[in-house]
This record gives sequence, C-alpha cells and structure tokens, in this order.
Amino acid sequence: MPLAVVYSRAQTGIVSTRVDVEVDLSQGLPSLSIVGLAETAVKESRDRVRSAILNAGFDFPARRITVNLAPADLPKEGGRFDLPIAMGILVASGQVETGELSRYEFLGELALGGGLREISGTLPSVVAAAADKRRVIVPMNNAAEAALAPSAEVYGANHLLEVSAHLLSTTKIARAIASTGFNSVNSPDLGDVRGQTLAKRALTIAAAGGHHLLLAGPPGSGKTMLAQRLPGLLPPLDDQAALQTASVLSLTRQGFDPERWRQRPFRSPHHSISPAALVGGGNPPQPGEISLAHNGVLFLDEIPEFGPRVLDQLREPLETGEVHISRVARQRRFPAAFQLVAAMNLCRCGKLGDPRGGCRCSPDQVRKYQERISGPLLDRIDLQVDVKPVSHERLSATVDPDGSTAVIRCKVLAARDRQIKRQGVANAELRGAELEDICAIEIRSRDLLKHAMDRFSLSARAYHRILRVARTIADLADTSAIDTEHIAEAIQFRSLEVR
Repeated sequence: MPLAVVYSRAQTGIVSTRVDVEVDLSQGLPSLSIVGLAETAVKESRDRVRSAILNAGFDFPARRITVNLAPADLPKEGGRFDLPIAMGILVASGQVETGELSRYEFLGELALGGGLREISGTLPSVVAAAADKRRVIVPMNNAAEAALAPSAEVYGANHLLEVSAHLLSTTKIARAIASTGFNSVNSPDLGDVRGQTLAKRALTIAAAGGHHLLLAGPPGSGKTMLAQRLPGLLPPLDDQAALQTASVLSLTRQGFDPERWRQRPFRSPHHSISPAALVGGGNPPQPGEISLAHNGVLFLDEIPEFGPRVLDQLREPLETGEVHISRVARQRRFPAAFQLVAAMNLCRCGKLGDPRGGCRCSPDQVRKYQERISGPLLDRIDLQVDVKPVSHERLSATVDPDGSTAVIRCKVLAARDRQIKRQGVANAELRGAELEDICAIEIRSRDLLKHAMDRFSLSARAYHRILRVARTIADLADTSAIDTEHIAEAIQFRSLEVR
C-alpha cells in the first residue's frame, strides 16, 4: 500500500502528545521529504533511516517519499521519530505487512546499521501511550525505564530487524517487565554526626513535615553532613509520586535509573550554576535542578555564594511547587515540589558565631554578606538553625544508638502517616481554610505567637509557616492538639539572627 500511518509521541515538557507519522509513496524523482514542523535533528533522520533500512537488508523505495508528522503545528524534536519513519516506509512499500500496526506506538533513534539507540523522555511517552491502550516498542536500553509505566505493554528491541520480525510474528520480542520493589536508600547514618542536638531535632522536624531548612554556622560544624542524611529519614515515594519523579528524570540525557524507583532524589548543584540550569530553560526548554529534585531534596551549600538572580527565581516554585518557562514560541511547565535545604556561614571568613571567636569581618562586611540572601526567600524557609562547632569531648563520645537514621526514621514515618491519614498531604503543603482548621491553637498560644511576630518582625507568611511546623512537632509527639510548647519550639526555629 502506498500510504501508511504509524503512531509515535512528541515530548513537550512532561506532556507527551501523539504524533501520526504518515508516509506516502508516490511517482516522481526519488526523494525523501519530512514535513510537520520538524526540527533539524528530525530532518536529519532522512539519512539515518535510509542507511538503516539498506543495512538491515531491506530495499529503500526509489520513489518520492513524503513523511508528514501530524499535528503540523506541534514542534518535533530529537531522533525519536527515526523508528516510526522507517516502519512507515517499510509498511508503505509492502516489505512489512501487519494488521496490528495500529495497536503499536514506536519510539527510537536509528544507527546507520539499523541498531536502536536510546532516547530521552521515554517514560512519559509510554505512560501516555498506555492511557490510549497501545503497545510500545522502544530501544532495549529504554525498556526497563519504560516498563515502569502502569498498565503499559512495552517491548525492547536492539535492531530494526527485531521490530520487523515482531510485527510479522516470525520472532516475537519478549515483553519488558518492571521491577518496582523499593530499594533502601544508601544514605549515611545520622548517628555519625556527634552532638548537634538542636540541628538533629530540626532535621527530624523537616523530614516529618516536609519543611524547608537553613543550617547556619561556622565551617566544619557539620552542616553538609546533616543535609546529606536527610534523604535517609524521608519516607519512600508512593507509586504516583515515584512516576512523576521518574518522568522528569527521564527527560534528561542520563535518564532514570529503575534501581532508584520510589527513592527521593537529592540534588546538590554548585554555586556557580546559572539561572537556566537551576530553574530550567534553554531552547527547547529543559528541566532544571529544582525540577530534577521534584519530590526530593535540593541542597544549596554555601547559599550566599549563589547569584542573587539565581536565588530569587526560587521564590515562586517554593510556593507553587512548579515552574513555568516561556520562550517566544514555546511554553513549558515542569513540576518542582522540592524540599529546600540550605547551608551557609554567617560571614565571609566563617568565624562569626564560633564560640572560640576569631571573626575578622566588620559589621558592614557581615551585613553585605548576609544580604546576598533576600528577605522574601529567607521568609519562605520554615526552620532556621544555628549550628555551633562540636567540642572535642563530643567528638570522642560514644555513638548514641537512639540518634541513628533507623530510629529517627521510624519516628518520621509515624508522624508522616498521621498527617496523611488526617489531611492527605504533609503539613508543609497545608493551605487556606484547611491550615486554619488543622492548625487551630488556643488563646495562650496565639498570644505567644503574636508576641513573637512583633519582636522578630515576622510576616503573615511566617505566621502560617510557624503553625505548620508546630503541627509537625505535635505529630512527632503523637498529640492531636497544638500546645504552647509546640508553638514555642516552632518560634525558636524562626529566631535565627541572620541579618
């Protein structure tokens, strides 16, 4: 038949839209043209497809070949359309005949010899294909990742010949099976951190309620060690959240590692990172570090060293849990519900706040250094902790078994379970009337909170964040009501004198 229609998917952010690859063979001078808003990499598939078909032992039709990628107004990017274009040519030329073509979607880049190379963005495409009740054939290196999509029927192939044989039912490809068991996080133990009782308490609260955390103190006091131990305290992702996280990571060149299924990501970019690399951007727009940390932890070490423009772009994602990237002809939305953990020194030399003294910075230098973090960004951080250096006696003390990751994680899981059963989300995600209802406090606690707001010049946003933290402290204590002591402890974590 001179016309064949093969189904594939275009990737637009985390949204995957079906593309009908229409291949028409007509009379005229031998040529191959691709239409339908195809980018350069898609147009270059003409040479890859021709060489792959010939080297796989098929005949390349000496006719005028027109390939239309519909819908025509949707940009098509990357090499993912090589395989569906090749299959369309083989079907249209009568070299592959199958009545099941409409039940499949095809994704994959072709090597000149006919082999299939892995592509990015496979998982969200397979999720969308499964929703349309179609089977998907992908490169073998993408099969394990693609099989994570629920209810998906995925087949991984190494070569164009394998795909053709599968459609002709001469040699069937084995269906890819996902291994979705939870693998424990290989995280360092919290018990390795000696002393730092207050910082460990803040870390426990942050893990239990999903709160943002700032660790401020001299170099060598254990800020980075504490931050690196947070993923080990967090509960594993449920299947829906795990699929969202895996879908975002699938858009990168590195792809998603199925061995990390249901594990929360931990991203720690260097302070020289650009705004586009942190928040997302480029042409076409790609997810940044905050989206790659979706449902996980974003750790910014030495946060004052990050550029002011970089830090200020975090403010909206911290509130909304997503980021919108707009270009002249393209808009992308990426999820970015991350938990921020930041670490900083209080001055340039790092000695400010050290009980042993030695700070050489003038008050003006301290002020300029700390002002690199804007007030609105600081206002969005729930827990702000002063981390003091650990004494020699504490360093040589015996490890406390009650402070290990395993013990603290049990408390965190119990508190998080109470939150999910009560309101369906972590305390940090409470909003509006639900926040006022679940975090209701008595008159005495309200007076204490009002006094703290006046003394520390706290905003209305800080008021609500204190309520959320107090609710988490009460959950850790297995208490249904928020008491004055819970409010007092939550206020303590907002009283860090960073300015």
